[in-house]
Amino acid sequence: MKSTRPQPVALTVAGSDSSGGAGVQADLRTFWALGVRGASAITALTCQNARKVIGVQVARAAIVGRQIQAACDETRPAAVKTGMLANAPIVAAVARELAQWRLKNIVVDPVMISSSGHRLLSARAVATLRDELLPLAMLITPNLDEARVLLGGQPICGVKQMRDAAKSLSARLGVAVLIKGGHLPEGETAVDVLWENGRLHEFRAPRVAAVKIHGSGCIYSAAITAWLARGADLVEAVRRAKSHITEQFRKRRGG
Repeated sequence: MKSTRPQPVALTVAGSDSSGGAGVQADLRTFWALGVRGASAITALTCQNARKVIGVQVARAAIVGRQIQAACDETRPAAVKTGMLANAPIVAAVARELAQWRLKNIVVDPVMISSSGHRLLSARAVATLRDELLPLAMLITPNLDEARVLLGGQPICGVKQMRDAAKSLSARLGVAVLIKGGHLPEGETAVDVLWENGRLHEFRAPRVAAVKIHGSGCIYSAAITAWLARGADLVEAVRRAKSHITEQFRKRRGG
């Protein structure tokens, strides 16, 4: 009888999106599409769609921690993705649980502002994120605005600034940094910059004109997490995830 390997498990710690486009729903859908079983810990209920957020109910930090405990007690995840964490107590609780369970392959998507402009991470929580969660990560995946907030600097307006920002953030935090350049106004190519172990990697794909996907950042970081759970190294995981999100844009245009 032919033996089969058990399906790898990935854990997402993020908010629930009532539209189904982003957050935990997007993460679990991406895990499934890439052959990974998903587990989840929900940090907040958001009432949102692609245009706006009209309400947020944040979970108690202790309940978020218990969800992580329950998921890890059954099957230890091979990789973890964090998304919207809402406030400092939740960030601290998540960091504590990930450390206690000694989880690896942690991808932190430092969700701070929704695509519609709604603040999703309190200002006080940013410091907790820097001090307690980011040191546990293998990779952080900020977009241009999030990288600017983490650096406390000027807007990032081009690929050269992305390279400098990725290198600077990695040096400060001691983790690999992938800065997503999808919102850059220039050129016909979507460029993302990864700084990892002192080396720069760039990932390019044709920009799909006039197509926007609510939750594209969630899908991208979840795809990286899924490939890490499947055993890919970091550069390969990002490369495959870039292909996956590009294909989602192409399908949306074709649909």
